Amino acid sequence: MSRKLGAFRLEVVAALVRVSLLTAMQYRASFLAEFVVGLLSAFGVAVPLFLVYARVPVIAGWNLDGALLVTGFFLLYNAFVAGLVEPNLGAVVDGVRSGELDYLLVRPVDAQLVISMRKVAPAAVWELFAGLGVVGVALSRVGVPGPGPVFVAVVLFVAGLVATYGLWLLVICTSFWFVRVDNLRYLLGAITDAGRWPVSVYGRGLRLILTTVIPVALVSSYPAMALLERLDTDLAFGAVATALASLALSRWVLFRALRNYASASS
Repeated sequence: MSRKLGAFRLEVVAALVRVSLLTAMQYRASFLAEFVVGLLSAFGVAVPLFLVYARVPVIAGWNLDGALLVTGFFLLYNAFVAGLVEPNLGAVVDGVRSGELDYLLVRPVDAQLVISMRKVAPAAVWELFAGLGVVGVALSRVGVPGPGPVFVAVVLFVAGLVATYGLWLLVICTSFWFVRVDNLRYLLGAITDAGRWPVSVYGRGLRLILTTVIPVALVSSYPAMALLERLDTDLAFGAVATALASLALSRWVLFRALRNYASASS
């Protein structure tokens, strides 16, 4: 039974992604413009790093090669948020305001699954490619570590993505009570931009915030530290626990909000 349910959910996700891509490609000029903007955005994240390190060889214990790893993981994180998280969860705010959310909730599938997977921003693929390329270049310069550090880096990165999704979902859930939370979305995006730099360049208080409250360092600096073998593996287990707790809490808050949801169209 559980295997059939899992297969059904995969079919739903595949259908949602396919429809989203077809919708995005309906307007070709807009589709191409979004790709150009995505390319420029990926370029803009990486270039400042070279400008800074052209003058200062080491910053807070990080040289250019290590900082490249951080930037590469940050680009991968940006691809996840810009390509999947923000388009979907951002649309929830508009759906609550306009009543469009009603049409999603009456579908015979898991509400969180539909809310989280019905839109894809194809332009984010540039940041995905750029992130993979930057990580590959950095590893070619510092050397590829053994399977242990690679495994820890992957665990930290995935845990950070899950925790990030949970945080976004919690922020978006406030729209069920306050409706207009666009400023919170923009503020969250502005704060997470700090993840493009190694976390050790910030003060202790901000490092704590970027690791636990807004876990962008978990997807950028800490995977890089794992690949450079500067990280205690115990952090990986803590990161997994934090990610699972964040996911469970955000799901509980979502369904509590849905139970109290009064349709805007009624």
